[in-house]
Amino acid sequence: MSDARHSVERLKEVFSAFLLLGLTSFGGPIAHLGYFRTEFVTRRRWLSEEDYADLVALCQFLPGPASSQVGFALGLLRGGGWGAAAAWTSFTLPSAIVLVLFASGAAVFDGPVSQGILHGLKVAAVAIVAHAVWGMARTLCPDQRRAGIALAAVLLVVLIGGPVGMVTAIVVGAVAGMLFCGDSVCRDQGGSVSRELHFPVSRRVGQVAATCFIALLIGLPWLAWLSSSTILAMIDAFYRAGALVFGGGHVVLPLLESEVVPSGWVTPDSFLAGYGAAQAIPGPLFTFAAYLGAEIGTLSVPLLGAALALIMIFLPGLALLVAVLPYWSRFRRLERAQSLMRGANAAVVGILGAALYQPVWTSVVVSSSEFALALTGFLLLSVWKLPAWAMVVILAAGGIVITL
Repeated sequence: MSDARHSVERLKEVFSAFLLLGLTSFGGPIAHLGYFRTEFVTRRRWLSEEDYADLVALCQFLPGPASSQVGFALGLLRGGGWGAAAAWTSFTLPSAIVLVLFASGAAVFDGPVSQGILHGLKVAAVAIVAHAVWGMARTLCPDQRRAGIALAAVLLVVLIGGPVGMVTAIVVGAVAGMLFCGDSVCRDQGGSVSRELHFPVSRRVGQVAATCFIALLIGLPWLAWLSSSTILAMIDAFYRAGALVFGGGHVVLPLLESEVVPSGWVTPDSFLAGYGAAQAIPGPLFTFAAYLGAEIGTLSVPLLGAALALIMIFLPGLALLVAVLPYWSRFRRLERAQSLMRGANAAVVGILGAALYQPVWTSVVVSSSEFALALTGFLLLSVWKLPAWAMVVILAAGGIVITL
């Protein structure tokens, strides 16, 4: 009975933590990774800095929404399968519900006060990412070698750009780690991989997840082609979009537009309006699929369309993560793999550092008032050690003052 009560308490902990993040984590996937680090590495200490960076590096390699995959894995780590479901549900549903309401005509973003709050929350994302980069750099780049890897990652992201630049930076960082970070200098100064991080996923479960991923990717187009059902066609379209995209929500937009606009399911104006709304709310940008599912006019029940679109766009990325985790957990325990991960972790710091400037900083901080507000948020986190949610509330009030 005590074990059952302990499991229930952990599920409540996971659900409440991710629900708060789902309501407050503005700024896109890079900002979400900063929020996760602040909450689960610094505050709750569910895992170490190195383990978290390993997980981020893995999810950057996989197609799908990287921040949602990281959140799903954190829930899995803390509460098993039900914890993973609780983390995904509570982090995803707030923004999905708002977008479905927006599709139904509810005016949720009008007025100077609400605009001021949204602006302050976006500035809070700048502070969150800056705090994450600063903290991770101190832990994961403690020597000249790993600092150099992080700098090289910044240059690669800037020169190549997009998800290709991110994946290239991690690959180069991993190779550099194997070549330069396997000696006692790197090992003694931090960055060693914890041997205790274990995800409760067996190889059999991983194999089933991989089989389902491939079967749906191959089978759904055939089913949609053989049938005239709009629901099957929609399921196929959103599943393929989630399965074939690297780099998160912004990259998936062209795929979604090519599926829902030429087919006449959604008008171009409605597509752009929904994308604008998705940019203004917290949580994963992939929840834009819920808006599109509710907007598809050929479905008699908009809520059904929203639910199917939301589940199918997330399903492939999460299935791939489950398929990989059993092998990744074993791989990262190897001595040579630890050197590899030191370099990959340093590259993650460089990727986050590059993203701090573009698009996080450049899209939000355009005046001295916003700079002062972002600096206030950074100091509240790093000096006064306020929890992220408290800083978000304070900066939301500051956004109202700036707007008015």
